[in-house]
Amino acid sequence: MTENSSEKIAVEPEVVVSPSVSRRARLRDFQAQLMERMQAAKAGTQVRANQLGVQIGKARYLVDLREAGEIVSAGNLTKVPLTKSWYLGLSNVRGSLTSVIDYSLFARGEPTFVDSSCRILAFSNSLSFNSGLLVSKVLGLRNADEMDLIDEQASESTDDHAQNKTWILNRFLDADGHIWSQLSLSLLVQDQEFLHIGL
Repeated sequence: MTENSSEKIAVEPEVVVSPSVSRRARLRDFQAQLMERMQAAKAGTQVRANQLGVQIGKARYLVDLREAGEIVSAGNLTKVPLTKSWYLGLSNVRGSLTSVIDYSLFARGEPTFVDSSCRILAFSNSLSFNSGLLVSKVLGLRNADEMDLIDEQASESTDDHAQNKTWILNRFLDADGHIWSQLSLSLLVQDQEFLHIGL
């Protein structure tokens, strides 16, 4: 005996995903993959190879992965009155209030333009300093060993403030002709000007 031919076959409805949901999912996947790679690189033995590349304004920086923490989108910032212009305010990073700094302004540069590609690079918990830098773009992992060292104990210009930038360790030139400054967050948090946010 044959089965009833009038029996209906259940067809699952097609799920339509909006472009914004799809973008958020891709961003979450990218952040998860980047965090996995950062954790793997932190476990490695090469120090110079374990660098996170970020762009702040037009300048490119290398940050030691052992000093880097969470990378989150630059959402709402709560302004703090009577603070310096480079102190952007407080952000909730994974349930923790984090001070957000515009490093470009702090370093006497132009204000960092805030758009959808901006992120907050939080400092590692190992630094015991609840702060983060506003970055224009996260450029992924970089290997300084594949770059040419152009300045040891570099400063970015000849002005007095730049001469005192002990947190800029070296500068490198990559194969594409981009200059990268090696930024030490652990030295930055020891700078007296960086510690005094009040007017």
